[in-house]
Amino acid sequence: MSKAKNKTQPTNASVPAYINSIESIALRKEAKILLKLFKDVTNTSPVMWGTMIGFGNYHYVYDSGREGDLFATGFAIRKSGIVIYIMPGYQDYSKILSDLGPHKLGKACLYLKNLKDINLSVLQKLIKAGLRDLKKKYPTPL
Repeated sequence: MSKAKNKTQPTNASVPAYINSIESIALRKEAKILLKLFKDVTNTSPVMWGTMIGFGNYHYVYDSGREGDLFATGFAIRKSGIVIYIMPGYQDYSKILSDLGPHKLGKACLYLKNLKDINLSVLQKLIKAGLRDLKKKYPTPL
């Protein structure tokens, strides 16, 4: 099997410095809320993976033989809003997502404009469900 070198790698960059560098005051405040939420849910310290804040990690192996490492869950702040990462993806979480608030979905990305209309306890439930399902497929320390 080939271990792919992902573009996204953990770094030694400071999570607080990254959050403090966010230009939008509103998004900076929301990043701090998310940082606390993810820390509480995962009971682990955040690590910068490029411009994404990741919690935990796992080693994946696809049927094709490609393998690599990635964070187990996390988030990123973009100019357009917030991106929440739940591995292995959102396809099975429609019941939870129906109570979350306004959002858009990608394969393993949840896009939020802001946290104003988001039910944070539902977001916690979603992160926990994603981690539970990830553990079924890939070992993760979370």
